[in-house]
Amino acid sequence: MKRNATAVWNGTGKEGKGHLTTQSTVLNQTQYSFGSRFEDGIGTNPEELIAAAHAGCFSMKLAFNLQAAGFTAEELKTNCVIVLEDGTITQSNLQLTANVPDITEEKFAELVKDAEQNCPVSKLLKATVSVSYSLNK
Repeated sequence: MKRNATAVWNGTGKEGKGHLTTQSTVLNQTQYSFGSRFEDGIGTNPEELIAAAHAGCFSMKLAFNLQAAGFTAEELKTNCVIVLEDGTITQSNLQLTANVPDITEEKFAELVKDAEQNCPVSKLLKATVSVSYSLNK
């Protein structure tokens, strides 16, 4: 399985602007800019999108873990805060509120830990990055 998204940026880092489009078109030329990333401007930003991806991925991995162990969550609500410090993402902090009938605290903690370590986005945050490019002059 492969998924893709495209970012288009025009102009300088601070005064320029861009838009993002995803394969599914859930994001379709969605605006992002210096203002939406570092101030309170309208639009999205990479850190917000990583937070959404991590919260969603973790929740789904935990749901699969629970299912494999014979449990069904009534609700898993995960908030993710991405911390950007000095130009580096230094943390991804997940806060989970869960309603899972009949599970012990010990079993739940075990399944949460596995989801934390093994959801694909958690693994991505430790991944090697590669870039290929073409330059049009």
